[in-house]
Amino acid sequence: MAVFVIDKQKQPLMPCSEKRARLLLGRGRAVVHKRYPFTIRLKDRVGGDMQPLRLGIDPGSKTTGLALMRETDTEQRHVLCLFGLVHRGYQIKKSLEQRAAFRRRRRSKNLRYRAPRFNNRTKSKDWLAPSLQHRVDTVMAWVNRLSRLAPITGICQELVRFDTQQLENPEISGVEYQQGTLLGYEVREYLLEKWGRECAYCGDTDTPLEVEHVVPRSRSGSNRVSNLTLSCHPCNQAKNSQALADFFAHDKGLHRRLKANGHTAAIRLERVQRQLKQPLRDASAVNATRWALFSALKTTDLPVAVSSGGRTKYNRQRLGIPKTHGLDAACVGAFDTLHAWQVPTLTIKAMGRGSYQRTRLNKYGFPRGFLMRQKQVRGFQTGDMVRALVPTGKKAGMHTGRVAVRKTGSFNIQTEYGAVQGVSHNYCTVIQRGDGYGYHHTPSINLTGGAGQAVA
Repeated sequence: MAVFVIDKQKQPLMPCSEKRARLLLGRGRAVVHKRYPFTIRLKDRVGGDMQPLRLGIDPGSKTTGLALMRETDTEQRHVLCLFGLVHRGYQIKKSLEQRAAFRRRRRSKNLRYRAPRFNNRTKSKDWLAPSLQHRVDTVMAWVNRLSRLAPITGICQELVRFDTQQLENPEISGVEYQQGTLLGYEVREYLLEKWGRECAYCGDTDTPLEVEHVVPRSRSGSNRVSNLTLSCHPCNQAKNSQALADFFAHDKGLHRRLKANGHTAAIRLERVQRQLKQPLRDASAVNATRWALFSALKTTDLPVAVSSGGRTKYNRQRLGIPKTHGLDAACVGAFDTLHAWQVPTLTIKAMGRGSYQRTRLNKYGFPRGFLMRQKQVRGFQTGDMVRALVPTGKKAGMHTGRVAVRKTGSFNIQTEYGAVQGVSHNYCTVIQRGDGYGYHHTPSINLTGGAGQAVA
């Protein structure tokens, strides 16, 4: 993974290799400017030669992939850095719904009924829900941050999905469109995403999957997508026209397959019933935000090229590159060859900057405890990245991660391997002040030997 470089006036220069960064730091020509992403600042240089750098963006509902690449005139890309930006949209949605429920309870308990006042609320034409606007704002924040650390000259974004029928016949519409070449394809892709590319009944993954009616047609079941699932051939044949509960209760072949896959009939049945009621929320979130993100990217004064998801998948399969969020971002757009893509990915998780709430509530909305009124304890604040060197005891060793402070001075540290609780502040050293994000490195993918080594 490349190291970001800025000059003595904090202007971006070309990223360098890890070896060169170590040499510059060891010779005293540079100092550490930022730990995540790792950035050094030169002490004896202003300006320098630049090469074209492109930032690839693959928008996602839960995670957005970012890739910083160096381009050549021969349509070749060299991957410098990969990022996985984890959003907190669902957490925001849950918090807003919980707050509304608490407010509704308080008003119904303490006040007489009042008609809702909503007619005086106006929304702009491009308004998005807070959970969706968060995705756009977070991506734009990191595009601007990376632009201050590297001389980015262009952006490419995955914007739309291609429609083969519309490409072949622009005038197609109505019944002809519904019964064209995409009939069944969109349904299968939807079901593959919804059911995790496995048999919904027994959990098999290494087998061809068939479209299955949960409520059989012989029992008045419909062809609606809410009544469809995916199953392997043995489960599809064994279920036949049985009801779902009877199939899980009495079929011995299903029980053997469930046992072999480490599942139980009761838990698997409950999962199928729950999953049937859930729409494909991730796809809806991406569709609602991709155009808003495109409009926001155009305000950066950088050339923005857009591409389709079909081209991204084509590039990835053509070059034999595994599917990750960061590598999907590297495969966006038109190019010939992708070099040096086996690099670790910096996972960036949006954590927020705290809360105005000063009282913890239970699930019924009653207070159960009070939060500290002070933000800092012993010079530390929740969200800071710290390194703790514990000399003795059960927690002996070096722990690096995001700290959660306590008034007692005994902190919790969330590392990439798990939480370490009860670490004294005397052992902690701040390596980067909290900026609302948590960081950890995901090892690179090596097709020949598994995962590579992570970079600290």
